[in-house]
Amino acid sequence: MNLTRLTPVLAAGLLATALPVLSAPPASAAQESAASQTAEYAPQKPQWHRCSPEQPAAYECATLKVPLDYRRPQGRAIDLAISRIRSGNPAKRHGAMLFNPGGPGGSGLDLPLMFDASMPKDVREQYDLIGFDPRGVGSSSPVTCGLTDAEQNIDRPYKEETFAADVEWARTVAEKCREKSGQVLPFITTRNTARDMDAIRAALGEKKISYVGYSYGTYLGAVYSQMFPSRTDRFVLDSGVDPQRAWRGMLQVWATEAEPAFARWTQWTAERSGEFGLGDTPAAVSKTFWDLVARADREPIEFEGQKLTGDMIRTARALFFYPAQAAPVVKALKDAADGRPGAPLSAEQRRLLKPAAEPATDNGTAVFLSVLCGDVEWPRYPEQYAREAARDKVRYPLYGDFASNIKPCAYWQRPVEPVTQMKTRANLLTVQNEWDSQTPLASGQGLHGALKGSRMVLAMGGEGHGVYLFDGASCANAPVNDYLASGRLPAADVTCRTAPGGGERRAELVPSSPQRFPGGRPDRF
Repeated sequence: MNLTRLTPVLAAGLLATALPVLSAPPASAAQESAASQTAEYAPQKPQWHRCSPEQPAAYECATLKVPLDYRRPQGRAIDLAISRIRSGNPAKRHGAMLFNPGGPGGSGLDLPLMFDASMPKDVREQYDLIGFDPRGVGSSSPVTCGLTDAEQNIDRPYKEETFAADVEWARTVAEKCREKSGQVLPFITTRNTARDMDAIRAALGEKKISYVGYSYGTYLGAVYSQMFPSRTDRFVLDSGVDPQRAWRGMLQVWATEAEPAFARWTQWTAERSGEFGLGDTPAAVSKTFWDLVARADREPIEFEGQKLTGDMIRTARALFFYPAQAAPVVKALKDAADGRPGAPLSAEQRRLLKPAAEPATDNGTAVFLSVLCGDVEWPRYPEQYAREAARDKVRYPLYGDFASNIKPCAYWQRPVEPVTQMKTRANLLTVQNEWDSQTPLASGQGLHGALKGSRMVLAMGGEGHGVYLFDGASCANAPVNDYLASGRLPAADVTCRTAPGGGERRAELVPSSPQRFPGGRPDRF
């Protein structure tokens, strides 16, 4: 498979008693009415055109109009940008396949280009490949909160003396979002995006759709399978979000699961003490790291053109899911602290230490917050966040306080409808790496367990966020291809073994993008 042919990617909540509250129907009634709400809205036939003179002629784009609020199908409409590359073999065509790259807030409009280049022929020729920018993202009536770069940073360490400033930040972000896009953001939710997917299905004239979704896209696919079970065809949910953890719990699982990853790294690094000089036992390696954190908190370390504090080093928790990447980085940090020149870092090591900056717009962050804060109810009292952040800083010292500290969702408008219950059987395939920093194994297992009838392909030893086609050497690719080609799920869950190093292989295959590809940002799904 050759992903290098993929063209560059488009740059792709809070005490709220004073906010207006929309009442929500009971969960069961909301679930049962999902299909009927969408059925009341019949989207127009897509007017396809070549996306760009610089792109292949087979890559076509169109724009649909969909309701902002599906409860009012004749009310305000928004744009939904879609794309396609049709099957080249009509005789073998099975149907249409949609994609989502994660985020929430990631653009998926050009994903057909990637999958057209990377899918094996016997899978590729069965599908029209359909991309789309989810509502509020990119070319689909993009939203904004008018946030500064500093306001977009959700990684805030808990300290008693700075917590008041954290509360003010969370309140300010929520207020700015409400002032800038308050009429739209309550409807930028996973359930409405699932309805948009069904509107795409109807516009294409398909009875069912197939789907490949990564990270946040697994939750989107799971929600679709519950809202529209009779229209769910071959679904692959790769790098799973646990529905029971949506959404605060998904931030907190970053903290809990970073600890075993860190322990694994200390063992790996101790076994290579002659190469890295960070300690010859796991305890010694751990001490070297934490001494470095304390040292950086006293006096920031000049490194790679920036001054790193200990808190900033702790935010790189994703690094420790890749021992072969983490050890050289920590050694280079120690060399810098000691005033010694160190070996230059690779691009992948820089990304894991410090993610690429957001594009100039805050579009991705606005959608990220809208979904996380609008899908589910969050705690409303700052005291709870302070108490739990202080507790988790002790329990999970690498990232616990960051994960449990207050977020803008504490001040967000209450959700307009209940969270989706995973009650309906879903005969689909989930895929998971053992060492995934963004949707850790515990999360992927939670998704599989929540979806009765699903099967799971688990790549033991696999490193990285995003498995299918993102690691060309992954043992998971074959069973996924078999399912997509035949429609037959494995008779039982599949556990296989993949050699570590998925992060390095991904860096070679997939262009860097802060918003689109799984694993592109350590503070996204």
